[in-house]
Amino acid sequence: MKAWIILLLAGCFEIGWPLGLRLAQSGAWRLAGMATAVVCMAVSGYLLFLAQRHIPMGTAYAVWTGIGAAGAFISGVLFFGEPLQFMRVAAVALIVTGVILLKMA
Repeated sequence: MKAWIILLLAGCFEIGWPLGLRLAQSGAWRLAGMATAVVCMAVSGYLLFLAQRHIPMGTAYAVWTGIGAAGAFISGVLFFGEPLQFMRVAAVALIVTGVILLKMA
C-alpha cells in the first residue's frame, strides 16, 4: 500500500512540471516556472524510482504517466482556459480507465 501512495505522489509531481513550463512562458513567471518544472521532474522521477521497487515497472509507469496526463489536461482547462471538448474528455477518460484496469489487474 505504501508503494501505491508513493506512486500517487509521484503522479502529482508529474503534473507539476508541465504547469511549471506553462508558467515559464509568461515573462513574470519565467524563472519560477522553470524552477518549479525542474524540481517537480526530479521529485516525480525519484518517487517513481521508489514505487517501482514494489510495483511492476509497466504498471507503475502507466499509472504515473496517466496521472500526469489527466492532471495536466484538467489543470489546463481550469487554469489556462484550454478547450473542454467531448473528444478530449473522452480521451482522458480512456486513459483513466486504463490506469484503473491496470491497478485492478
